[in-house]
Amino acid sequence: MNAAETGHSIAMLERMHLIRAYENKLVELQKGGAAGTCTSVGQEAAAVGVVSALGADDRILTNHRSAGHLLARGADPARMIAEVLGRSTGYCKGKSGSLHISVKELGVILTSTIVGGELSLVTGVALSKVMLGQPGIAACFFGDGAACEGIFHESLNLAAVWNLPVLYVCENNQWQAFVSRREAMAAADVAAHAAAYGIPGRTVDGNDVDAVFAAARDAVETIRQTSKPYLLEVSTYRQRGHYEPDDQSYVDPAELSQWRARDPIRVSEQRLVARGALTAIDVEHLAQRATARIHEAARIAADAPMPAPAELLTDIYA
Repeated sequence: MNAAETGHSIAMLERMHLIRAYENKLVELQKGGAAGTCTSVGQEAAAVGVVSALGADDRILTNHRSAGHLLARGADPARMIAEVLGRSTGYCKGKSGSLHISVKELGVILTSTIVGGELSLVTGVALSKVMLGQPGIAACFFGDGAACEGIFHESLNLAAVWNLPVLYVCENNQWQAFVSRREAMAAADVAAHAAAYGIPGRTVDGNDVDAVFAAARDAVETIRQTSKPYLLEVSTYRQRGHYEPDDQSYVDPAELSQWRARDPIRVSEQRLVARGALTAIDVEHLAQRATARIHEAARIAADAPMPAPAELLTDIYA
């Protein structure tokens, strides 16, 4: 690994720490009365690895575990927390909570809480790019639960028939709300479905940020060259419950412990330390800086004003 690659890996580790600190803060805020949220703790490498492979012209559609995608794209954590707290300085002026944030200036079209909702819309986003002659692709994040729905197959079929530049990213976190993936899916891998539509499909270790980035970079390049869709499955694990609060009483403690031992942040830290790119002190400082940044973001958000009554009917569709 050369100096540039090492620097990129360290930057991705920093971003994963920021995401983890942000979501831990949301859990803390929820306990204090803020709106609930669905965290993606344990899935940080999937978000950072894929988003790091996207360009400025690319568009993102995501699901209810979107914080990682937004922060990996460069979203301001203070504005995100303000949105969760219903403040006017939030990205959607306090109207979206934690589960519907969109950031137009960063190319994040929407966050959908409808399982598979983003799958039904990504084909339209990609088609508009083709028809308008615009550069870039559309990246669509969804979970293994959405991959069990009909809209998943409809979306892949349409994208394949119309040759649309879509990167489908299945974040297979092994749990569909309170149901294990093994109870709801006959196939071992979601990526295997791609072959039925004549498009490439690949499964990658979703807890290895370098592996995810390399796979996503290859997938994006393939889409840019062929203008056809690609299905990338990142195999990861949701370390917290389906939503906050959720005690995960339905999860085998041994399974949870096994996956926590392969925590994506720990995997990245251990690799960089082993290569001499970071020391144990450096790693500690990365985590401390991320926590401090989120702490300051939460302070800024808490001090922000609530929306004015005149905002009630603005930015809505009728």
